Amino acid sequence: MTVQRPARSLIFAVTAMGLLNNSLLMSSTPEILETFGAPTSRAGLLIACGTVTGIVAAPAMGFLADRFGRKRVLIPCLVVFGVFGALGGLAPTLGWLLAARVFQGVGSAGLINLAVVILSDHWRGLDRARLIGQNSAVITACLAVFPFLGGLTTDLVGWRWMFGFYSMALVVAAVLAVRLVDAWEPRPVTVGAQLSGAWSQLRRPAMATVVCLDGIIFLVMFGLFLTVMPIYLDEAFGLGPTQRGLVAAAPAITSTISALVVARARSRLPAARLIQVGLAVFGLTFLLMGIGPLWLLVVGAAIYGLAEGLTIPTLQDLVAEWAPEQVRGAVMAMSIGVLRLGQTSGPLAFGLALGLWSGQVVFVLAGLGVFALAGIVGASRVIETGGPPATR
Repeated sequence: MTVQRPARSLIFAVTAMGLLNNSLLMSSTPEILETFGAPTSRAGLLIACGTVTGIVAAPAMGFLADRFGRKRVLIPCLVVFGVFGALGGLAPTLGWLLAARVFQGVGSAGLINLAVVILSDHWRGLDRARLIGQNSAVITACLAVFPFLGGLTTDLVGWRWMFGFYSMALVVAAVLAVRLVDAWEPRPVTVGAQLSGAWSQLRRPAMATVVCLDGIIFLVMFGLFLTVMPIYLDEAFGLGPTQRGLVAAAPAITSTISALVVARARSRLPAARLIQVGLAVFGLTFLLMGIGPLWLLVVGAAIYGLAEGLTIPTLQDLVAEWAPEQVRGAVMAMSIGVLRLGQTSGPLAFGLALGLWSGQVVFVLAGLGVFALAGIVGASRVIETGGPPATR
């Protein structure tokens, strides 16, 4: 039976909601902490609370989607995300805000990963790579717009009003309930069989490497850009929320451009080479952002975005390509669980690092570490053994 493909704009809207989770408030963390009289070292905790539950919840959402269908899991995720996200703006204390963020994270755990799964259900080969690239372009475009939107809202009317944007997830849920035709037919398999099938894929060296690299990239991204960067821009350069949002937009704009051409790049270069080069560029640009004045930081961030737009969708496409259809939701969700682990541990680790060193030192150390990782990945050649190249 032929199932109607979903509108790409609808799937991209789900992805955009997932990006609201942390990127909306990243430019305003100093003001939020100041309201509650909390030190800047709590910035990592504020970000991490929105992702910590996803470490467990994201794999669970994938398993449920494989058993009961994508739509039946995705709609409740959007509702939970929208309700608790909006409630965060009413929090009387930092503790209440962190609690709302934890529950909001449960809803966000099923958004970005299920959007990629739905794309993989309906498209194949380079068409799938192209759509995943476009989906990544949506991610990076949101990373450009949402920090600026959050910072501007904070400057104009205060940070509490910013949380009202999370209620847009309820609108997306309503449209999805009417418009999305679920292509997946749930299969009567045991939970043990699901776990065994997903684990057999994830323990393959190439798959494990790709999944771990995705988690490491998000660890650094959320640690440096969502935690260290706002504090660094505030303390070292005296930038306000709106200005910090504009700086955060630099890598997002260039990343959007490169994500839109990722399928063309995949048709000309091996995925392993794209990933290795991307990691090397990450490391070099972190060094630039740590050692230079503000203009060099912005240039380095823009160059970083080019590599991000090629690397992240390539990693996601490899997981989708290598995972068998019957366990794709579980494998993708478990990979997102690792990604969430990176999202959660990154702000906590880099927040602690800010208590020991300056933002400049943290950027330099991160650059050296990622550059060394690029060399290890290139020398091992493990990704090249993962599976067949994408086909048209």
